[in-house]
Amino acid sequence: MPAESRSIKETVVAITGASSGIGRETARLLVEAGAKVALGARRLDRLNELVEELGANNAVAIQMDVTKPQENNEFISKTLSKFGRLDSIVANAGIGHYGGIADVSDDDLANMIDVNFAGTVWTIRAALPELRKAGGGDIVIISSVAGFRGGANEAVYAGTKFAQVGLAGSIDRELSPEGIRVTAICPAGTNTEFAIGSGRTEGDPKLKDYMSPTDVAFQIVTSLQQPRRLRTSVWATWSMAQSS
Repeated sequence: MPAESRSIKETVVAITGASSGIGRETARLLVEAGAKVALGARRLDRLNELVEELGANNAVAIQMDVTKPQENNEFISKTLSKFGRLDSIVANAGIGHYGGIADVSDDDLANMIDVNFAGTVWTIRAALPELRKAGGGDIVIISSVAGFRGGANEAVYAGTKFAQVGLAGSIDRELSPEGIRVTAICPAGTNTEFAIGSGRTEGDPKLKDYMSPTDVAFQIVTSLQQPRRLRTSVWATWSMAQSS
C-alpha cells in the first residue's frame, strides 16, 4: 500500500529568499496546504505584498540578510514571536553570476560564497535549537543540479552548489537520529529573475523551456508532506526540454 501524504496543516515553515521566485511560490503552496509561513528576505516591500495576499494570520514578513548571523537569529526569534513554534526551514536564498573563472569579480565571488553557502549555514544554525526542542522537523536546502556537475562559465556558482549538497549530506547523517530530516532540492534551470543581468537576459526565449518556480515549490512541499518514517536526501529535476 503506498504511503499517504502527511498533513502539514498548522505547521510553521520559515523560508529565506521568500520575496520572489521559488521562495514566493513555496509560501503560496504551503499556505494553500494549511501551513503558516515566516517570510525572510531583504526586500520588505515585496514580502509585505505577499503577506497581504496570503493573510496576516498565515504569514509574517521579516526583513533579513542571510549573510548576517544575527539577522538569521532574529528571523527565527520573530517567527517564534508570531507563531509560537517552528517545524521546518527552507534555506532558499541564493544568487548567481555567470562568467569565466578569471572574469568573475572579487565582489561577485565573495557574495556568491556568502549568500549561497555561508548564508545557508547561518540559517540552519539559527533554526537548529528550535527544531531540536520540538523533537524533530525538516531542513530543506535549495541547491541545484550544478551541485553535481559544473558547467562552463559557472565555476564559482557551481562550487557553492556543490558545497550545499555536501552540507546537506553531512547534516542529514548528523541530525536524522534526532528526527530532523534534511533534503537538498536540486532543480535545473528555473524561469525566475535569478541571475538576470548577471548571465541571463530577461525575456530570453529559452527561459520558457525551463521549469517554473511552482514546479520546484511542489517538490519542497511534497518533501515536507512525506510520512515521518521517510526522508528524501536529494531530489534533482530537469524539465523535459532541458538536457541533463
